[in-house]
Amino acid sequence: MTAAIVGWAHSPFGKLTGETVESLIVKVATEALADAGIAPGDVDEIVLGHFNAGFSAQDFTASLVLQASPDLRFKRALRVENACATGSAAVHQGIKAIEAKAARVVLAVGVEQMTTTPPAEIGRNLLKASYVRDEADIEGGFAGVFGKIAGLYFQKYGDQSDALALIAAKNHKNGVGNPYAQMRKDLGYDFCRNESDKNPFVAGPLKRTDCSLVSDGAAAVVLTDIETALRMKKAVAFRAAEHVQDFLPLAKRDILKFEGCALGWQRALAKSGLTLDDLSFVETHDCFTIAELIEYEAMGLTPEGEGSRAVKEGWTQKDGKLPVNPSGGLKAKGHPIGATGVSMHALTAMQLTGTAGDIQVRDAEIGGIFNMGGAAVANYVSILERIK
Repeated sequence: MTAAIVGWAHSPFGKLTGETVESLIVKVATEALADAGIAPGDVDEIVLGHFNAGFSAQDFTASLVLQASPDLRFKRALRVENACATGSAAVHQGIKAIEAKAARVVLAVGVEQMTTTPPAEIGRNLLKASYVRDEADIEGGFAGVFGKIAGLYFQKYGDQSDALALIAAKNHKNGVGNPYAQMRKDLGYDFCRNESDKNPFVAGPLKRTDCSLVSDGAAAVVLTDIETALRMKKAVAFRAAEHVQDFLPLAKRDILKFEGCALGWQRALAKSGLTLDDLSFVETHDCFTIAELIEYEAMGLTPEGEGSRAVKEGWTQKDGKLPVNPSGGLKAKGHPIGATGVSMHALTAMQLTGTAGDIQVRDAEIGGIFNMGGAAVANYVSILERIK
């Protein structure tokens, strides 16, 4: 263990009228430093995760974090981007600076403002996280990409509509207790399972309840080396932090296997000396319900093609043997692209310090995180444990 989270902050996710990318950054950066009890002047490096891709007219956003305090002026700051895994890219970049002993304290922030963009542009912006040369014309935008994946999965393993509805219903039920979530409504299995005017098909076999929400939001974490963390009032350490990048074109890989996700989990569990059975819960990347289903298989919870067992037999419920997305996941929480990975780390730290409120998993000791960019292209796995 070389790094730990010692403070965090999280904005609400949703349509945040009156907010800007800058105001969201400043808010969570200020609150995270205060939560950690660390003065802005003691920060050595700042990493901002911001996908943008056309959502914000203001590009070159790393220095906006400095607006949080005059004492952040002249600190090293950079922006990172790795599609929907941008937030985890920021966190992992901060860990690398600490591991290299180039920094003792790193402020990692993730942000996105999506709802001010017209719907057609949102679709075009998100498709920039695909292999544009071959995939930009897929009908339905990024939902179309995952609709295609779902259709192929159904062809190979049978109709999984029941399992996808169970995943959606589980995550919406969990999201009711999350004060940061965009949608805090228990929709129920029947609503998620059946097509209706309010739940139409969007792409392939995916309905509206199978798709994550367009969101604004931000989150931040303060990272330190372990020696410093042990002097703080709380500390959640990284047992592992692994990043696996795969080919961008869908045509170059078996998209039903999420091989980069699987390898990320294998490496993280090996590095941590743990097995999946040692984890108290997992926050995973349910941008679409089919993604969570395949991720069950990639993380090793079930064999390939049997992911539905995990949700049908209740394993991934909040009180199951491995709760998955007790926060409500991207499905209920929302998915402001650059903020999502940082949010996952902040919420996991809350779980492990017993401060997660109504979404608290009982006796949570070790948490796993999987955040991906594109269709299992950028794959980040973190395993966290409280040390103070």
